[in-house]
Amino acid sequence: MNSSELLARNARKYPSQEAVVCQGQRLTYQELDLHVNQFGSAINNLGISKGDKVALLMPNVNAFAIAYFAVQRIGAIVVPINAKLTGPEVNYIVKNSETKALIVHELLFSGVQHFTEPSILIKTGKAQGNWRSFESLIDSGNSKAISCDLTEDDLSTILYTSGTTGDPKGVLFSYRNILTVANMICVEMEVKPESRILLMMPLSHSAPLHLFFMAGMIVGATLVLTPTFSPDLLLDTVEKERTTHFFGAPVAYLTTARHKRINEADLSSMKWWIYGGAGLSTKQVQQLKVAFPDGNLVCVYGLTEAGPSGTLLFDHEHEEKAGSIGKRAALGMEIRIIDDEGKELPAGEVGEIALRGESNMVGYYNNPEATAAVLQDDWLRTGDMAIQDEDGYFWVIDRKKDMIITGGVNVYPKEIEDIFVMYEGVTEVAVIGVPHPEWGETIKAIFSATTKVNPDDVKEFLKGSLASYKIPRIYEQVEALPRNASGKILKQVLREGVTK
Repeated sequence: MNSSELLARNARKYPSQEAVVCQGQRLTYQELDLHVNQFGSAINNLGISKGDKVALLMPNVNAFAIAYFAVQRIGAIVVPINAKLTGPEVNYIVKNSETKALIVHELLFSGVQHFTEPSILIKTGKAQGNWRSFESLIDSGNSKAISCDLTEDDLSTILYTSGTTGDPKGVLFSYRNILTVANMICVEMEVKPESRILLMMPLSHSAPLHLFFMAGMIVGATLVLTPTFSPDLLLDTVEKERTTHFFGAPVAYLTTARHKRINEADLSSMKWWIYGGAGLSTKQVQQLKVAFPDGNLVCVYGLTEAGPSGTLLFDHEHEEKAGSIGKRAALGMEIRIIDDEGKELPAGEVGEIALRGESNMVGYYNNPEATAAVLQDDWLRTGDMAIQDEDGYFWVIDRKKDMIITGGVNVYPKEIEDIFVMYEGVTEVAVIGVPHPEWGETIKAIFSATTKVNPDDVKEFLKGSLASYKIPRIYEQVEALPRNASGKILKQVLREGVTK
């Protein structure tokens, strides 16, 4: 089985069922399948075939669903790109993934309109220059059904996640990886054909895409898409579309909980409120229970490299274990705490979380060294340091690497530091995560320079090379950064200075 065949099956089983809904535009499973055949045949005629990579730079819109399944239907590999990335960041991914075609939504076109590569460029809306029209290709495509014979071991998707070296790494998935985590969500979160899944978090991220977008496709549920998130839009969409499942970062819940209309909004259709990317405190859980009285509040922990999959903290466990990531691994996954040599540690000892399951990635694209560093004997070394308490619950206490999670999005300091240090006068910089009550962490830059530096000027400098969520919010200029005997900057000392 593969993702494209799931869609084709649903088109036969539930032809009139709404498949995707976005801003009043509705496609049934039969209509979505028809457009996928048309667009698939059109790009196949342009020269896209099995094994080619096709990048999607799109927000959450119906066109994303059409393009995603059409690429897979002809055996190509889909490369979703975060809609918030800048032109240079997009260009890096296009080149690193050896992408043959780039499909862009017109809302994002201005950032990439100067691209001359890859060889096939497509945008929604009207054709422009060397960019073909997405809609025109659908209209010109053949509506005849395309049979997709890919197996679960064939390659499906590459998702890019920044590495600690600062260069984004492509996480390569097979259909088996993706279907494993999607089936897990169907079972653990009771996804059924009558479910209506609200997708507001970017489908370029593994949790929205693999866990919930694909879970809906497995059972033939309705996928309700919005191209952005806001508390107003969340409340309005739940009320209008009577959605049942929502996944978001904790900040999405916390900001919505303070909305002036939260007590009047009809959220009674919701059965599952799922969050991930950061934990919630007991106080925050209590706030959310008041704001969202209907449905189950569940924490999911996992890494992109694991599908994502990992552990679950269920609704009834929050009262005593808020902040934990749960006590058992999700369906199809195993978890253990290990030392540097890979030996399993007993409860009460701090070690690294390791995960094993069929959802673990195939590897990093064209990066065997990085793959070997994290995939060892079928176990994925997560880099997250954790401890298991006397009740069996796991608690993440630190990250072995310096990754920052802000608003549920992973940010890697070295990527920022490498650009920041290029600013005139800056001699050294360290970027760290600072605790934030809503975002989990916010980004702080501590730097030294030969002259007084205006943080606003640095922000403007960084805007040309980094997505907005990667730009530090807090700046501190110091005489010198603390270093150890070998000259390495002591980030832990900097973090301790923040928390004291």
